[in-house]
Amino acid sequence: MAKTKPQLPTTLLLLLFLLLTTTITTTAFSFSRSYSQYKTLFSLSHSLLTRVSNLRASRGDIAGSNRAKVIAQKLERGLGFGLWGLSWSVGWDYAVNYAWSNFDYRELYGAVSEMNELLRFLGELTRSGSEAGRATWIAGNYKNVLRVSQSVLRRLVKVFHQSGPLKETVEIVQREVAEGDLLSDCLELGGNDLKGLVQIVKDLASQFSSSSSSSSSQDDYNSDL
Repeated sequence: MAKTKPQLPTTLLLLLFLLLTTTITTTAFSFSRSYSQYKTLFSLSHSLLTRVSNLRASRGDIAGSNRAKVIAQKLERGLGFGLWGLSWSVGWDYAVNYAWSNFDYRELYGAVSEMNELLRFLGELTRSGSEAGRATWIAGNYKNVLRVSQSVLRRLVKVFHQSGPLKETVEIVQREVAEGDLLSDCLELGGNDLKGLVQIVKDLASQFSSSSSSSSSQDDYNSDL
């Protein structure tokens, strides 16, 4: 009686498919649990960019006002039920492009650390009180805040380097900070909304880094077996 050869390639493909499906499902579920964070993030971003648009318009910067308005309108469409789809899209992007490899968690650790520094700056700004106090604080600290912000964005560009919503979002913010004085406008508006945004992004980045660190530790353990 002839022996039946095991279908090794088919078995391996099935195993890889199951592992990928499990990773994607787990990651997407994690993003669903973060729904309230995403909702607050989108709401604050929409509010802040609408105010930035109005501020630029009041100065006669119509082109800059329109850029901020377009981003705010995109965010507005993402609020409500559309946010579930966006959360799933971001979760899928992370699962496919970063959960298994190509994730520079060292840069992400650095970004989280610098976001803590940025939060300390913004805390000082929000405690300044009067408009005159805020203006004085911005004049004395803007270069440092800009330096830290640009460093955070450079790190995030290195982390989220694959095509997808994560990369696109970071690049839009980076370009608007570099070319459109977005940071300066946000600080001029008081810093509270920006501080809230940075706090949420830092919390989400911490979740990414924890997940990546666990995966890396497991890979190191498996390589030692």
